[in-house]
Amino acid sequence: MTLASRDLGAGLRQVALSVPDMRCGSCMARLETTLARMPEVRSVRANLTTKRLTITWQTENNSQPDFATLIGTIGYTAVLPTEGCDQSDGEMSGLLRALAVAGFCSMNIMLLSVAVWSGADPSIRQALHMISAALALPAVIFSGATFYRSAWRALAHGRVNMDVPISIGVLLSFMLSAYDTFAEGRQAYFEASTSLLFVLLIGRTLDKIMRKRARSAAASLADMMPKGAHVISPEGRIDYVSLSDIAPGVHLLIATGDRIPADGTILTGISELDRSLVTGESRWEAIAPGGRVRAGDLNVGHPLTVEATAAPGDSTLSELHRMLEAVEDGRSGYRMLTDRAARLYAPVVHGLSLFALFGWFLVTHDIHHSLTIAITVLIISCPCALGLAVPMVQVVAARRLFRHGVVARDGSALERLAEIDTVVFDKTGTLTRYDPMLVAATSNGPMGFSLAASLARYSSHPLSKAIVSHASRGNAETLPLEDVREIPGNGLEASFRGERYRLGRAAWATDPENRPAASTVVLTRGGAVLASFVFGERVGAGSANAVRFLMEQGIAVQMLTGDVADAALAVAREVGIDEVKAAALPKDKAETIDALRSRGRKVMMIGDGINDAVALKRAHVSMAPASGSDIGRSAADFILLNVDMNGLEVALDTARRAAKLIRQNFVLAIVYNVVSIPLALSGYASPLIAAVAMSTSSILVVANALRLDMSDSLPSWRLARKNRLAGAVQ
Repeated sequence: MTLASRDLGAGLRQVALSVPDMRCGSCMARLETTLARMPEVRSVRANLTTKRLTITWQTENNSQPDFATLIGTIGYTAVLPTEGCDQSDGEMSGLLRALAVAGFCSMNIMLLSVAVWSGADPSIRQALHMISAALALPAVIFSGATFYRSAWRALAHGRVNMDVPISIGVLLSFMLSAYDTFAEGRQAYFEASTSLLFVLLIGRTLDKIMRKRARSAAASLADMMPKGAHVISPEGRIDYVSLSDIAPGVHLLIATGDRIPADGTILTGISELDRSLVTGESRWEAIAPGGRVRAGDLNVGHPLTVEATAAPGDSTLSELHRMLEAVEDGRSGYRMLTDRAARLYAPVVHGLSLFALFGWFLVTHDIHHSLTIAITVLIISCPCALGLAVPMVQVVAARRLFRHGVVARDGSALERLAEIDTVVFDKTGTLTRYDPMLVAATSNGPMGFSLAASLARYSSHPLSKAIVSHASRGNAETLPLEDVREIPGNGLEASFRGERYRLGRAAWATDPENRPAASTVVLTRGGAVLASFVFGERVGAGSANAVRFLMEQGIAVQMLTGDVADAALAVAREVGIDEVKAAALPKDKAETIDALRSRGRKVMMIGDGINDAVALKRAHVSMAPASGSDIGRSAADFILLNVDMNGLEVALDTARRAAKLIRQNFVLAIVYNVVSIPLALSGYASPLIAAVAMSTSSILVVANALRLDMSDSLPSWRLARKNRLAGAVQ
């Protein structure tokens, strides 16, 4: 267990276990409650979509907790995720086989029943009932096995799940029909038990297919990662090893077209990387020795040798993977409500069924009729739709957000995001981008810009690119340089006409007495400054649009930054923010958020730096760019992978639509129960109708959740409609 877990620091470890027998909300509650009783366990989170348990525990005296054995005592099997990776496909194959058998048997029994319903004479009717019994037997035994196994495991460990009443209903309806057959009764209901299985299996198979369609972004992200890497041994031998064998300090050979399996530093090789998987940025980025790479980067240039600085499980990509898994089972207020309903399910359903049995028997003294109604109540009152109401919406929402470059760390964050009425922005790295903008350039002579541009062309650094761009607009001459060298972290140097020139940081390129105070980059000869370049912040491409969108939604917008007032006001004017608070310390930022919350405001804080972490935690909901500090990202509820604010509109739109769909799903589930249970209790529904109604309600809830995926083009559609209306007015 320790080897399979990862160290969180402070004596905490975390492990993920696959539990393929987890099928419903009551299973989740049972697993979480049982494990939470262990004294060393600090938190347990069950994920129904991926069928995984994430357990965090405190290590004391090198203790080795046996979670798998404890899980086994309550009737579930726990394995490491790699061992259970094909479970989903095997379960789907079993469902399809069971569905085929149930479908064949129920259709043929239906055909035979037509003759009985048409008024066949007693001898033919009895023969048809016997044939129907023979056809129903394989369906009840084979197709029903998937329900019986689950029900038996639950009962053997002193608990009940949703498959218990289903199994009781199927077996009772078959036995009742068998009794009617041997008693030569006028009616037998074999088509009810087989069709019940057929419809239930259709619903379960469709649910499985739809869940696969709404497959978590976390699983999709994991599928894109390599399963191993080529490791260069100290002797120079190259071996292919699994990801679990990669540790910090290991040297990796990254071939062209390979994804980098772990965060690291380039040792040898010059290439280009496609970093769109993590950052959403489509442009390739040049990389050279000394440059840092992240897990998930795709090498599209030349082979590289990389020294791993972290294990794959501790990489930036793994962090995003864990965030995505967390959102799919976030305990929002809606989710906790459905969990409580699932726990009440078994006693309520069995109580209603017994009430129907004894109540109808007291009224009619007909045990056959009373049993039929009790079976119908048992089946129709299954709260499958209620159990699916929230998790399906959260899964689809997480996938949609990730597709648009937003990672939600917690399902409850979606619920909170839909409620915001105020957004507070940090400035640097949030509204502004880290890539520099040249705001001033001076030269002591005509050769200064030409020399600077000629040197800068040898580097892919953003500052160098800005200098080349500026010089090209002035028709600067390209000069023949010799012995060009790039000094990582400092700049470039080269020889021209027998003299040595430097372009880079003032502290490196100049003498202390000649050092300019304001310049970011200088060109020098012998320590004397020939040209200087001052850089400023560049406002993000989507920042102004994001601010405008929020204001159109009636959301108040503020800027809260630690920068000086002049710089803050300049950016605020460009993006359209009127309320600005500059020179704010971390404590000031947190107090500002607290003051807004005390006035009843639902605040979203968007920031990226270490000084924003406390404010991010204090806000109702928070967001941070992926390019920000590790502390800022860990404090935020949402991570923006793209370099601008375009994901903000999608996130807010998705959160509001998700909240609306969850409420709709609750209404569907409640209306179904309000209508169906009284019908079953009053005797107006048969077991077959009950099975059809229960499966239909579940399918409706899942299909309603999938509507969120159909709204990707809605913001652009809104804009197009707005433009058409504006044109019509003009």
